[in-house]
Amino acid sequence: MQGDAVFSGSAMHALDPKRRVTIPSGWRDAMGKPAYVFVMADPHEKCLRLLTNERMQGIQAKLLAKRFADPTVAQKLRIIGANTEQLPLDVQGRIRISDRLLEFAGIKGKIAFVGAVTYGEIWAAENREPETTVDQAALGEALAALDF
Repeated sequence: MQGDAVFSGSAMHALDPKRRVTIPSGWRDAMGKPAYVFVMADPHEKCLRLLTNERMQGIQAKLLAKRFADPTVAQKLRIIGANTEQLPLDVQGRIRISDRLLEFAGIKGKIAFVGAVTYGEIWAAENREPETTVDQAALGEALAALDF
């Protein structure tokens, strides 16, 4: 089921001469080979979040429950919308992220994709150290913090 896409693992890719990047094939398969995805500036890190259409619809459903007439809600919705892009995938699974979002994340050439279970992260490769070992303590803390 497409709404259950799991983003796991990591991969390195690079922007092509037209500044497109290929989404990892395993992620595309997990998403059900979508026609488009959403990319949003991360609110906490200098990276981008890759979201499925289903995940974005879940976010939208929560936002629809807010008071539409409230001007502060309208302002917040505007900020979220302005910092999120709906991007079509070409037949090779590539997307073209806007220069504005690439600049926000510091992406100029090489890209590190990192799975965050419910979404994917897109980093400038130089801002992400390759993970060569398993940090068992950090993994245990993360699972405990999320009640696993």
